[in-house]
Amino acid sequence: MDQISTMSQHYQCSLLYLVKLLIDVDGITDERELRALYLIRETEEISDAVFMAFEDKIRGMTEREVYDAAMSELQLCSSSEKLNVFALLYKMSEVDGRVDIKEIKLLLYAIKSAGVAFDEVVTRAKSTPSLVI
Repeated sequence: MDQISTMSQHYQCSLLYLVKLLIDVDGITDERELRALYLIRETEEISDAVFMAFEDKIRGMTEREVYDAAMSELQLCSSSEKLNVFALLYKMSEVDGRVDIKEIKLLLYAIKSAGVAFDEVVTRAKSTPSLVI
């Protein structure tokens, strides 16, 4: 596998892990979040095979294990890919019409852990299309 597709796969996996955590962290899986996940899969060109492999991997994983897997994948991403992941998560946190404190804490903690500047995430998110369908 070449470097570009390898990095893309790390990007896609880290994004899926973190989106999963964001959807689950408030204890409510909203239909709008699921539609946004579908849109992310489409816009980020996440194949059915990659998504099904992801679902198989997370089955039985604890929240902490999912977070650790996300951060491991994220470490293998470029700075731009990391920024894209967090910009999409930022947009994702808004899709259900409310921003839960647990979602904010998860987002801020992951951003800080990844060494990404929050201001850069906000700037990138402003130029990222809405995930509200």
